Amino acid sequence: MIEPYRGRVYDPCCGSGGMFVQSEQFVEEHGGKRGDIAIYGQESNATTWRLAMMNLAIRGLDANLGGQHADSFHNDLHRDLRTDFLLANPPFNMSDWGGDRLKEDKRWQYGIPPVNNANYAWIQHFIHHLAPAGIAGFVMANGSMSTNTSSEGEIRKNMIEADLVDCMIALPGQLFYTTQIPVCLWFVTRNKKNGRFRDRSGRTLFIDARKLGSLIDRTHKELSDKEIKRIADTYHAWRGEKDSGKYEDKPGFCKSATTDEIKEHGYVLTPGRYVGAAEIEDDGVPFEEKMTELSATLYEQFAEADRLEATIKKNLEVLGYGN
Repeated sequence: MIEPYRGRVYDPCCGSGGMFVQSEQFVEEHGGKRGDIAIYGQESNATTWRLAMMNLAIRGLDANLGGQHADSFHNDLHRDLRTDFLLANPPFNMSDWGGDRLKEDKRWQYGIPPVNNANYAWIQHFIHHLAPAGIAGFVMANGSMSTNTSSEGEIRKNMIEADLVDCMIALPGQLFYTTQIPVCLWFVTRNKKNGRFRDRSGRTLFIDARKLGSLIDRTHKELSDKEIKRIADTYHAWRGEKDSGKYEDKPGFCKSATTDEIKEHGYVLTPGRYVGAAEIEDDGVPFEEKMTELSATLYEQFAEADRLEATIKKNLEVLGYGN
């Protein structure tokens, strides 16, 4: 989606470093070379931090992971970093992040996040670390798109009014092995008219991908390469990238909405509110004919229901439970 070909890539909750490995692979697959990106990260868990260091080392990737494990909220090891690309999958709905000790923090430019949920603390931490033309892409719980709990609704409103939200994507549930809850992707940028792409000021792209994906087992879904490409290509066309084609709204899938439209929806960022329903193809059958056929089917089902009810009552009487 955000195409980190060259520049600084940052993940302040990097886990074992998977985002960095994928970024390097992406660069090489698109004709770049190792070293075209500079990697910065941070991880609070000591064991996971060591895993990240090992994961990058065995692949020959240089990275600055801060020299130690540390909490990004309370000990930001890259305090002065302003990154070109931020990729992150932060822990959802953290209630014990110590927000009561950070109420005066300079990162809370759009509002003080609630002490019992770190979602909007993460989002503002990401924005704080963006370069003037930087872009962030991150995973969030679906509730982040619409919550009005505590100060979250006001923070989201301020971010939208500041024209930071570039794209929102609703994903299908069951994509993760660690949680079954449905998630969304946020893409925020400091500058929608930075010269690399067309001027997108005052507009946000909404993509509803909830109907995509297929089950790979009883509890997990996976997006196909074709589906991922469809989502990414839609975003690239909307940004006006070269050779990406012309963008068009597609009912039920994508919509380019204005800030005024978002305001009319109470600053809720749920894509389903904007993309509408998918268009139904006309099969050429007249409405009267369809209605007659549907009515006949419905009456057949009513008759079958009556027959089954009579059979059940008779069987109950045989068993001695009849009235």
